[in-house]
Amino acid sequence: MSLAGSRLLFFLVFFTGALALWASFHLEYGVGLEPCLLWVLQRFCALLLTSISLVALLHGPQYPASALYWLLELLGSLAGVVTAGRHVLLQNIPSDQLLACLPDMPFMLGNLSWGRALQLVFTGTAQCAEVTWTLLDMSAAEWSLLFFISVLILSAWRLAWLLSRGRLKAAGA
Repeated sequence: MSLAGSRLLFFLVFFTGALALWASFHLEYGVGLEPCLLWVLQRFCALLLTSISLVALLHGPQYPASALYWLLELLGSLAGVVTAGRHVLLQNIPSDQLLACLPDMPFMLGNLSWGRALQLVFTGTAQCAEVTWTLLDMSAAEWSLLFFISVLILSAWRLAWLLSRGRLKAAGA
């Protein structure tokens, strides 16, 4: 795939990431849904992917720099899959089996270690288990998971393609 094809894929990730971020903020500020901490972490992952894609799109790198961008996309989407996957799992657990609430993130980061704060966030609360909005019978967390899985597959495929192409060039084929 040419440089133009690579730029098209980075644009696709950028555009869908920007759309996901817009939808997330619209649900919070337009519809009035209050995000739980896992939702905020998913936003951060989407922002990370969108930013990487924008930089790669503007940079227009050749191999091996393009492989580095796809590796970063792969790692960011993997973090998103873990976060959104945990959110979807929590939505399938009865809310009475979860914590009622957690302190906000600035308080936790100021008073707990990063590891302990993340552990509490991933433990989840009843707020994260509540499904307050759906589209086509899928919750926002499920849509987020679909986005992250799509980017994960795309970045894994693209990275594998670039690495195999790089090996062929190095071997003189």
